[in-house]
Amino acid sequence: MKTRFSFDKIEQRITSDEKLFFTIISYVVILTIFINLSSFQSPALGLLASAIYFLINGIFLGHAFFGKEALFFRLMFGLLLLIMLLGLIGWLAIVIYNLDVTWFTLVLLVVATLSSGINRRMRNKHGT
Repeated sequence: MKTRFSFDKIEQRITSDEKLFFTIISYVVILTIFINLSSFQSPALGLLASAIYFLINGIFLGHAFFGKEALFFRLMFGLLLLIMLLGLIGWLAIVIYNLDVTWFTLVLLVVATLSSGINRRMRNKHGT
């Protein structure tokens, strides 16, 4: 008996986010990015953590705004929305203060919280 995971199942698990499990994973990844930027400065660790961050939060936003579209469309436009949110909030951080490692981590945290909140609100609104 073979167990096979498809991207549809992964997306379904991430978007359901029953007990905020993937939101907490996103926060742990942000902490990992912060520690990596502060201490280790490892490109491999940064790439892995950033890929996980973008995957989780891109899926959150894609499902929230494009829930009835095809999977590829949801993922691509969710990632585009995530990049736009990161840019907007990062720009606000630069205008208010200076974007250093701490402010960058706060930008990631705010965007992850917004992504999770929007996903939960839209999921409850649509009943999915």
